Amino acid sequence: MAVARRPKRKFGASQKERIFLACLPDAETAARIHATAAALKRDNNLTGTLILPEHLHVTLFHLGDWAALPEEVVRLAKDAAAQVAAPPFEVSFKRTESFRNRTGTYPFVLTGDASQWRELHATLAASLKRIGLAAATQGDFEPHVTLLYDPVRLKPSAIAPVSWTVHDFVLVHSRLGKTTHGHLARWPLEN
Repeated sequence: MAVARRPKRKFGASQKERIFLACLPDAETAARIHATAAALKRDNNLTGTLILPEHLHVTLFHLGDWAALPEEVVRLAKDAAAQVAAPPFEVSFKRTESFRNRTGTYPFVLTGDASQWRELHATLAASLKRIGLAAATQGDFEPHVTLLYDPVRLKPSAIAPVSWTVHDFVLVHSRLGKTTHGHLARWPLEN
């Protein structure tokens, strides 16, 4: 059975505002991930710039790149997220690898088990579809934390697990090329 793939996104100079739903590690875990990334960068002779600790995240759903912040999409995303009920859960990332792409600068990432994310991801996907943002739910979900981008492509490699408990998720506004992430809203996970 063929798996539907999300069409390749093309970004132009006019697309400056990105919005996405994501889970962020707590500050202590983000610092630990950043230190791990620095060691991996050094050990593998990578030259890319490390992602800032406060920008480390797992993207749940990419809601688009826009010339201006789309207030209607933000409102719909907030409405969808407010309907989600899921408990906190433990995640663990046990591998690093470079994802393929066509630019020649590869995302070097932590990867983990997608089954840990299943309940939150499925519940949020259903809510986005109900609210009219079904296009954001297309494609495969591969939970990962991007550490840096580099021209060197590394094969998957096991690492000491990096784990944390996911207690909430956020709607993030990223200004492309400006290295800024603003949190537009946050929703707690509750039992």
